[in-house]
Amino acid sequence: MAKHKYLFTSESVTEGHPDKVCDQVSDAILDEVLAQDPAGRVACETYVTMGLLIIGGEITTNAYVDIHKTCRGLLKEIGYTHPKYGFDYHTCAILNAIHTQSPDIARGVDKGGAGDQGMMIGYACDETPELMPLPIMLSHKLCRRLAEVRKKNILKYLGPDGKSQVTVEYHDGKPARVTSVVLACQHTEEVLDKKTDAMSEDARRALIEKVARPVLKGYLDKDTKYFVNQTGKFLIGGPQSDTGMTGRKIIVDTYGGSVSHGGGAFSGKDPTKVDRSAAYMSRYIAKNLVAAGVADRLMIQLAYVIGKPEPLSIMVNTYGTGRASDEKIVKLISEHFELTPHGIIAELKLRESVNNRYRRTAAYGHFGRSEEGFTWEAADKAKELSKHI
Repeated sequence: MAKHKYLFTSESVTEGHPDKVCDQVSDAILDEVLAQDPAGRVACETYVTMGLLIIGGEITTNAYVDIHKTCRGLLKEIGYTHPKYGFDYHTCAILNAIHTQSPDIARGVDKGGAGDQGMMIGYACDETPELMPLPIMLSHKLCRRLAEVRKKNILKYLGPDGKSQVTVEYHDGKPARVTSVVLACQHTEEVLDKKTDAMSEDARRALIEKVARPVLKGYLDKDTKYFVNQTGKFLIGGPQSDTGMTGRKIIVDTYGGSVSHGGGAFSGKDPTKVDRSAAYMSRYIAKNLVAAGVADRLMIQLAYVIGKPEPLSIMVNTYGTGRASDEKIVKLISEHFELTPHGIIAELKLRESVNNRYRRTAAYGHFGRSEEGFTWEAADKAKELSKHI
């Protein structure tokens, strides 16, 4: 019998969610810049509403990016290919309001300093093979499955916009079962029940059978509750129903609320911005330490000030699971990991634009995806670190 039970919930959104559209646009532009100019400076923000996409921010580069072509190609790939989805890559208006970076910021960054102040959080735990919290991993997998069944025409009535949410019951700190599943899925009129003006029961059951059960198997039981398009229907979606902006899904991007979030958003920022690069390094450190058996669960905080290379502080929290003291772990971090912006960029190869890497981070989470080849997901230092416990 479990001594202590509690519930924890995380959510995710699909690549067609308006906020995620904006994140992907910002990162697609970053990829285009870095592919031509690895030293390019990018701080790109995107805003989307009904029929309109606006790109702004500060970019300093020798590269040429065809903003309209990049944006329309991405929107097509996401699935906004017809007015019935509330947004159409053929006809939407695109406004470009990009200008150059402030020279006041460049003064500090050019010397190797951080591009801004702030604190960044990294985390890892032994709940999943990815060393990530289970609720956020399940939520991401549900959203990826929604995109898969849509794009493969397994469920032809789905649109690009959607959300998931998973509640996990923990027993003595370990995930035991899923108590509830939420799916909010944009759909077309073909699955409306004419009598109720709501999504048909057959369509709702298909989402449970084709999306929820395959992803959540092993954690479901007879008491698990399903909430599918709880209002009854989700015809009007995408930018037609919800304004989107870069950086509004930072908890979805990281650890699903399991730990604090430090710094700001990631998408649209080149790696001189420690909001992004130091957050990636923090995850890399935490994952390697947990993989090494230093702790079962570990959070690290790094703090920086604009213009100074070295972090102002390093803090770890092992939540009582550490096999070494916090002081020793901080010493290991300082000895085995690069913590200056230049060092982080070099160690994690963050200036390389590989197969639209940054755009791929912008949907379904920046962490827990080693299969994507993200350098910060490698556990290549775990063996060496394990010798020190």
